[in-house]
Amino acid sequence: MGALLEVRNLRTHFFSRAGVVRAVDDVSFSLGRGEILGLVGESGCGKSVSSLSIMRLVDRPGRIVAGEILFEERDLLQLAKEEMRRLRGSRLAMIFQEPTSSMNPVFTTGSQIAEAILVHERVSRKAARERVLRLMQLVGIPDPERRFRQFPHQFSGGMLQRMMVAMALACNPSVLIADEPVTALDVTIQAQILDLIKELRDRTGASILLITHDMGVVAETCDRVAVMYLGKIVETAALEPLFEAPRHPYTVGLFASIPRLEETVEWLQPIPGTVPSPLDLPAGCRFRNRCPHALPICAEAEPPTLEVAPGHRVACFLYEAGGRA
Repeated sequence: MGALLEVRNLRTHFFSRAGVVRAVDDVSFSLGRGEILGLVGESGCGKSVSSLSIMRLVDRPGRIVAGEILFEERDLLQLAKEEMRRLRGSRLAMIFQEPTSSMNPVFTTGSQIAEAILVHERVSRKAARERVLRLMQLVGIPDPERRFRQFPHQFSGGMLQRMMVAMALACNPSVLIADEPVTALDVTIQAQILDLIKELRDRTGASILLITHDMGVVAETCDRVAVMYLGKIVETAALEPLFEAPRHPYTVGLFASIPRLEETVEWLQPIPGTVPSPLDLPAGCRFRNRCPHALPICAEAEPPTLEVAPGHRVACFLYEAGGRA
Protein backbone atom coordinates (compact mmCIF):
# COMPACT_ATOMS: atom_id res chain seq x y z
CA MET A 1 0.00 0.00 0.00
CA GLY A 2 1.75 3.15 -1.19
CA ALA A 3 1.78 6.30 0.94
CA LEU A 4 -0.59 8.98 -0.30
CA LEU A 5 0.38 11.42 2.45
CA GLU A 6 3.72 11.46 4.21
CA VAL A 7 4.72 13.74 7.08
CA ARG A 8 8.47 14.00 7.61
CA ASN A 9 10.17 15.59 10.63
CA LEU A 10 7.37 18.11 11.11
CA ARG A 11 7.91 20.83 13.71
CA THR A 12 5.16 23.31 14.59
CA HIS A 13 5.95 25.71 17.43
CA PHE A 14 4.00 28.41 19.23
CA PHE A 15 5.87 31.55 20.25
CA SER A 16 4.80 33.55 23.31
CA ARG A 17 6.30 35.84 25.93
CA ALA A 18 6.46 32.91 28.32
CA GLY A 19 8.52 30.87 25.88
CA VAL A 20 8.27 28.50 22.93
CA VAL A 21 5.79 25.63 22.98
CA ARG A 22 7.00 22.83 20.72
CA ALA A 23 3.52 21.45 20.10
CA VAL A 24 4.67 19.21 17.24
CA ASP A 25 8.35 18.36 17.49
CA ASP A 26 9.98 16.17 14.81
CA VAL A 27 6.87 14.13 13.93
CA SER A 28 6.87 11.64 11.05
CA PHE A 29 4.13 9.30 9.83
CA SER A 30 2.53 8.14 6.59
CA LEU A 31 -1.02 7.53 5.39
CA GLY A 32 -1.54 4.80 2.82
CA ARG A 33 -4.09 4.80 0.01
CA GLY A 34 -7.47 3.69 1.32
CA GLU A 35 -6.10 3.42 4.87
CA ILE A 36 -7.58 4.66 8.15
CA LEU A 37 -4.73 5.79 10.41
CA GLY A 38 -5.50 6.62 14.03
CA LEU A 39 -3.46 9.42 15.63
CA VAL A 40 -4.05 8.90 19.35
CA GLY A 41 -2.93 10.51 22.58
CA GLU A 42 -3.98 12.65 25.52
CA SER A 43 -5.45 16.12 25.10
CA GLY A 44 -2.69 18.63 24.38
CA CYS A 45 -0.22 16.11 22.93
CA GLY A 46 -0.18 17.80 19.49
CA LYS A 47 -2.68 15.71 17.50
CA SER A 48 -4.90 18.58 16.35
CA VAL A 49 -1.91 20.84 15.67
CA SER A 50 -0.51 18.09 13.43
CA SER A 51 -3.75 18.01 11.43
CA LEU A 52 -3.92 21.79 11.16
CA SER A 53 -0.30 21.79 9.99
CA ILE A 54 -1.17 19.36 7.19
CA MET A 55 -3.98 21.69 6.09
CA ARG A 56 -1.74 24.75 6.60
CA LEU A 57 -4.29 26.29 8.94
CA VAL A 58 -2.02 27.02 11.91
CA ASP A 59 -2.77 30.51 13.24
CA ARG A 60 -0.42 32.91 15.00
CA PRO A 61 1.44 32.68 17.29
CA GLY A 62 1.94 29.21 15.83
CA ARG A 63 4.27 28.52 12.92
CA ILE A 64 5.52 25.49 11.01
CA VAL A 65 9.26 25.82 11.45
CA ALA A 66 10.59 22.66 9.77
CA GLY A 67 9.67 19.47 7.98
CA GLU A 68 7.93 18.23 4.88
CA ILE A 69 4.30 17.28 4.20
CA LEU A 70 4.23 15.25 0.99
CA PHE A 71 0.88 14.75 -0.72
CA GLU A 72 1.19 12.72 -3.90
CA GLU A 73 4.95 13.47 -3.67
CA ARG A 74 4.42 17.26 -3.62
CA ASP A 75 5.51 19.18 -0.53
CA LEU A 76 2.46 21.13 0.67
CA LEU A 77 4.70 23.50 2.63
CA GLN A 78 6.29 24.70 -0.61
CA LEU A 79 3.03 25.48 -2.42
CA ALA A 80 1.84 29.05 -2.98
CA LYS A 81 -1.14 30.08 -0.82
CA GLU A 82 -3.53 30.08 -3.79
CA GLU A 83 -2.45 26.60 -4.88
CA MET A 84 -2.86 25.31 -1.32
CA ARG A 85 -6.31 26.92 -1.16
CA ARG A 86 -7.34 24.98 -4.27
CA LEU A 87 -6.23 21.69 -2.73
CA ARG A 88 -7.84 22.42 0.64
CA GLY A 89 -11.47 21.38 0.52
CA SER A 90 -11.10 19.55 -2.78
CA ARG A 91 -8.27 16.97 -2.56
CA LEU A 92 -7.69 17.47 1.18
CA ALA A 93 -10.68 17.85 3.49
CA MET A 94 -11.19 18.06 7.24
CA ILE A 95 -14.00 17.33 9.68
CA PHE A 96 -13.45 19.69 12.61
CA GLN A 97 -13.95 18.81 16.25
CA GLU A 98 -16.94 21.05 17.01
CA PRO A 99 -19.69 20.96 14.34
CA THR A 100 -21.66 23.74 16.06
CA SER A 101 -18.77 26.19 15.64
CA SER A 102 -17.72 25.02 12.16
CA MET A 103 -20.80 26.26 10.28
CA ASN A 104 -22.00 29.83 9.81
CA PRO A 105 -25.23 30.22 11.84
CA VAL A 106 -26.78 32.78 9.45
CA PHE A 107 -26.70 30.59 6.31
CA THR A 108 -28.59 27.37 5.65
CA THR A 109 -26.54 24.20 5.97
CA GLY A 110 -27.28 23.07 2.42
CA SER A 111 -26.18 26.38 0.91
CA GLN A 112 -22.87 26.22 2.81
CA ILE A 113 -22.06 22.77 1.42
CA ALA A 114 -23.10 23.88 -2.07
CA GLU A 115 -20.83 26.91 -1.77
CA ALA A 116 -17.87 24.63 -1.04
CA ILE A 117 -18.55 22.86 -4.34
CA LEU A 118 -18.95 26.11 -6.28
CA VAL A 119 -15.65 27.46 -4.95
CA HIS A 120 -13.67 24.47 -6.25
CA GLU A 121 -15.56 23.34 -9.34
CA ARG A 122 -17.14 24.94 -12.38
CA VAL A 123 -20.69 23.70 -11.96
CA SER A 124 -24.08 25.39 -11.90
CA ARG A 125 -25.88 26.12 -8.65
CA LYS A 126 -28.51 23.58 -9.64
CA ALA A 127 -25.89 20.87 -10.14
CA ALA A 128 -24.22 21.77 -6.83
CA ARG A 129 -27.58 21.58 -5.04
CA GLU A 130 -28.34 18.18 -6.54
CA ARG A 131 -24.95 16.87 -5.42
CA VAL A 132 -25.53 18.17 -1.89
CA LEU A 133 -28.88 16.36 -1.75
CA ARG A 134 -27.19 13.12 -2.83
CA LEU A 135 -24.49 13.61 -0.19
CA MET A 136 -27.11 14.20 2.49
CA GLN A 137 -28.73 10.92 1.55
CA LEU A 138 -25.33 9.20 1.58
CA VAL A 139 -24.62 10.32 5.16
CA GLY A 140 -28.10 9.37 6.36
CA ILE A 141 -29.88 12.74 6.61
CA PRO A 142 -33.66 12.11 6.36
CA ASP A 143 -35.80 14.39 4.17
CA PRO A 144 -32.81 16.14 2.53
CA GLU A 145 -34.98 18.60 0.55
CA ARG A 146 -36.31 20.09 3.78
CA ARG A 147 -33.05 19.82 5.69
CA PHE A 148 -31.19 21.61 2.88
CA ARG A 149 -33.12 24.79 3.73
CA GLN A 150 -32.60 24.61 7.50
CA PHE A 151 -30.07 26.49 9.61
CA PRO A 152 -27.39 24.86 11.83
CA HIS A 153 -29.31 25.53 15.06
CA GLN A 154 -32.18 23.37 13.74
CA PHE A 155 -29.98 20.25 13.72
CA SER A 156 -29.04 17.94 16.59
CA GLY A 157 -25.34 17.43 17.29
CA GLY A 158 -25.31 14.09 15.52
CA MET A 159 -27.14 15.36 12.44
CA LEU A 160 -24.91 18.43 12.25
CA GLN A 161 -21.85 16.20 12.40
CA ARG A 162 -23.28 14.21 9.48
CA MET A 163 -23.63 17.49 7.57
CA MET A 164 -19.97 18.22 8.32
CA VAL A 165 -19.05 14.82 6.88
CA ALA A 166 -21.12 15.64 3.78
CA MET A 167 -19.31 18.98 3.43
CA ALA A 168 -15.92 17.30 3.74
CA LEU A 169 -16.86 14.81 1.01
CA ALA A 170 -18.42 17.42 -1.32
CA CYS A 171 -15.47 17.49 -3.74
CA ASN A 172 -14.44 13.81 -3.45
CA PRO A 173 -11.20 14.35 -1.46
CA SER A 174 -8.35 11.87 -1.58
CA VAL A 175 -7.47 12.53 2.08
CA LEU A 176 -10.01 13.14 4.84
CA ILE A 177 -8.84 14.33 8.27
CA ALA A 178 -11.36 13.72 11.07
CA ASP A 179 -10.42 15.59 14.25
CA GLU A 180 -12.23 14.02 17.24
CA PRO A 181 -15.38 13.61 15.09
CA VAL A 182 -17.47 11.89 17.80
CA THR A 183 -16.23 13.46 21.06
CA ALA A 184 -19.33 15.59 21.74
CA LEU A 185 -21.86 12.94 20.69
CA ASP A 186 -23.70 10.29 22.69
CA VAL A 187 -22.60 6.67 22.36
CA THR A 188 -25.28 5.62 19.88
CA ILE A 189 -24.55 8.51 17.52
CA GLN A 190 -20.80 7.91 17.93
CA ALA A 191 -21.20 4.38 16.59
CA GLN A 192 -23.27 5.62 13.64
CA ILE A 193 -20.69 8.29 12.67
CA LEU A 194 -17.79 5.79 12.95
CA ASP A 195 -19.67 3.27 10.82
CA LEU A 196 -20.31 6.06 8.31
CA ILE A 197 -16.61 6.96 8.15
CA LYS A 198 -15.65 3.32 7.48
CA GLU A 199 -18.40 2.95 4.89
CA LEU A 200 -17.27 6.12 3.11
CA ARG A 201 -13.68 4.83 2.99
CA ASP A 202 -14.91 1.56 1.48
CA ARG A 203 -17.20 3.32 -0.98
CA THR A 204 -14.97 6.21 -2.11
CA GLY A 205 -11.45 4.83 -1.47
CA ALA A 206 -10.48 7.93 0.52
CA SER A 207 -7.58 7.79 2.98
CA ILE A 208 -8.58 8.89 6.47
CA LEU A 209 -6.53 10.34 9.32
CA LEU A 210 -8.65 9.85 12.45
CA ILE A 211 -7.57 11.93 15.44
CA THR A 212 -8.84 10.76 18.82
CA HIS A 213 -7.98 10.19 22.48
CA ASP A 214 -10.37 7.22 22.70
CA MET A 215 -8.77 3.79 22.25
CA GLY A 216 -12.25 2.28 21.80
CA VAL A 217 -12.79 4.46 18.74
CA VAL A 218 -9.39 3.36 17.43
CA ALA A 219 -10.24 -0.32 17.93
CA GLU A 220 -13.52 0.02 16.02
CA THR A 221 -12.24 2.06 13.11
CA CYS A 222 -8.51 2.08 12.33
CA ASP A 223 -6.16 -0.09 10.29
CA ARG A 224 -3.00 1.34 11.82
CA VAL A 225 -2.22 3.52 14.86
CA ALA A 226 0.32 6.21 15.75
CA VAL A 227 0.58 7.05 19.46
CA MET A 228 1.60 10.60 20.37
CA TYR A 229 2.97 12.04 23.62
CA LEU A 230 4.02 15.65 24.22
CA GLY A 231 4.57 16.50 20.57
CA LYS A 232 6.28 13.27 19.52
CA ILE A 233 5.23 9.95 17.98
CA VAL A 234 6.28 7.26 20.47
CA GLU A 235 4.84 4.14 18.79
CA THR A 236 3.41 3.18 15.40
CA ALA A 237 1.94 -0.20 14.46
CA ALA A 238 -0.92 -2.00 12.78
CA LEU A 239 -4.03 -2.20 14.94
CA GLU A 240 -3.84 -5.82 16.13
CA PRO A 241 -0.12 -5.89 17.08
CA LEU A 242 -0.52 -2.63 19.00
CA PHE A 243 -3.52 -3.86 20.97
CA GLU A 244 -2.11 -7.35 21.55
CA ALA A 245 1.44 -6.30 22.50
CA PRO A 246 2.00 -2.55 23.02
CA ARG A 247 5.72 -1.86 23.36
CA HIS A 248 6.21 1.74 24.54
CA PRO A 249 5.69 2.24 28.31
CA TYR A 250 3.29 5.10 27.59
CA THR A 251 1.13 2.95 25.29
CA VAL A 252 1.19 0.16 27.90
CA GLY A 253 0.02 2.72 30.48
CA LEU A 254 -2.80 3.89 28.21
CA PHE A 255 -4.17 0.37 27.91
CA ALA A 256 -3.77 -0.30 31.64
CA SER A 257 -5.82 2.80 32.46
CA ILE A 258 -8.83 1.70 30.36
CA PRO A 259 -11.70 0.43 32.57
CA ARG A 260 -12.76 -3.17 31.90
CA LEU A 261 -16.03 -4.94 32.60
CA GLU A 262 -15.10 -8.02 34.64
CA GLU A 263 -16.65 -10.11 37.38
CA THR A 264 -14.62 -8.35 40.05
CA VAL A 265 -14.25 -4.59 40.09
CA GLU A 266 -10.64 -3.48 40.42
CA TRP A 267 -9.07 -0.07 40.82
CA LEU A 268 -7.97 1.62 37.61
CA GLN A 269 -4.24 1.83 37.00
CA PRO A 270 -3.53 5.46 36.07
CA ILE A 271 -0.21 6.46 34.55
CA PRO A 272 1.82 7.84 37.49
CA GLY A 273 2.78 11.49 37.69
CA THR A 274 1.54 14.38 35.57
CA VAL A 275 2.20 15.58 32.04
CA PRO A 276 5.09 18.07 32.13
CA SER A 277 4.48 21.68 31.13
CA PRO A 278 5.11 22.20 27.40
CA LEU A 279 7.10 25.28 28.39
CA ASP A 280 9.42 23.21 30.61
CA LEU A 281 10.01 19.88 28.91
CA PRO A 282 12.34 17.37 30.58
CA ALA A 283 15.66 16.64 28.93
CA GLY A 284 15.98 13.38 27.07
CA CYS A 285 12.85 11.23 26.87
CA ARG A 286 9.75 13.28 27.61
CA PHE A 287 8.03 10.36 29.32
CA ARG A 288 10.92 9.39 31.61
CA ASN A 289 9.55 11.11 34.74
CA ARG A 290 6.42 8.92 34.52
CA CYS A 291 8.03 5.76 33.19
CA PRO A 292 8.47 2.66 35.42
CA HIS A 293 11.32 1.44 33.20
CA ALA A 294 13.38 4.66 32.91
CA LEU A 295 17.13 4.16 32.41
CA PRO A 296 19.94 6.65 33.20
CA ILE A 297 20.37 7.35 29.48
CA CYS A 298 16.71 8.45 29.25
CA ALA A 299 17.66 11.68 31.05
CA GLU A 300 20.56 12.38 28.70
CA ALA A 301 19.29 11.87 25.13
CA GLU A 302 16.12 11.53 23.12
CA PRO A 303 15.36 7.88 22.38
CA PRO A 304 15.84 6.56 18.85
CA THR A 305 12.88 5.20 16.88
CA LEU A 306 13.48 1.50 16.33
CA GLU A 307 11.61 -1.15 14.35
CA VAL A 308 10.90 -3.91 16.88
CA ALA A 309 8.79 -5.99 14.45
CA PRO A 310 7.81 -5.54 10.80
CA GLY A 311 5.88 -2.25 10.63
CA HIS A 312 6.03 -1.79 14.43
CA ARG A 313 8.18 1.18 15.46
CA VAL A 314 8.91 2.39 18.99
CA ALA A 315 10.86 5.39 20.31
CA CYS A 316 12.40 3.88 23.44
CA PHE A 317 15.89 3.00 24.73
CA LEU A 318 14.59 -0.30 26.14
CA TYR A 319 14.71 -1.80 22.65
CA GLU A 320 18.14 -0.57 21.64
CA ALA A 321 19.71 -3.88 22.65
CA GLY A 322 16.68 -5.97 21.71
CA GLY A 323 15.08 -5.75 25.14
CA ARG A 324 11.37 -5.56 25.95
CA ALA A 325 9.43 -3.22 28.24
